[in-house]
Amino acid sequence: MKDYWHKEWEQGRRFILKIKPGRRLKESLSQFVAERGIKYAVIASAVGSVSQVHLRGIKAGARLPITEARMNQHRIEGPLELVGLEGNLVPDESGQIDCHLHILVAKSSGEVLGGHLFDAEVFASCEIILSEALVAGIERHPSKSGGVPTIFIQEGEDRP
Repeated sequence: MKDYWHKEWEQGRRFILKIKPGRRLKESLSQFVAERGIKYAVIASAVGSVSQVHLRGIKAGARLPITEARMNQHRIEGPLELVGLEGNLVPDESGQIDCHLHILVAKSSGEVLGGHLFDAEVFASCEIILSEALVAGIERHPSKSGGVPTIFIQEGEDRP
């Protein structure tokens, strides 16, 4: 038995997206993909600056399942350099696009912070390279073992 599941996907459209200052990053990204009918996508690159960042990290020594008590939430006022943003956009069980994003931001001191992104406000600009994935049979479901929503791959030729 294999230790993984997989689905092969084809490259769809590719976009360069620039989000205006003062806009909410996840809200703007969600609006963009909804307007273009994008169901699956990956963030290839993102740079810019952000403020009002809300992220979380898993506490040291935490066990599964991940629960609120096993996570630290952080709110960082900024402004901060956006040095990394990655993740995927996959529909949940109801068909709504779920933006699962992780962020890396740098303070003016050079200290870098990161984690799961709840949201952030664009400070000066945010430039995102987005790649559409053409695939079917994948949704994000709550994981009983992990405690957080994760990708679920439907039964088929690509799943053991």
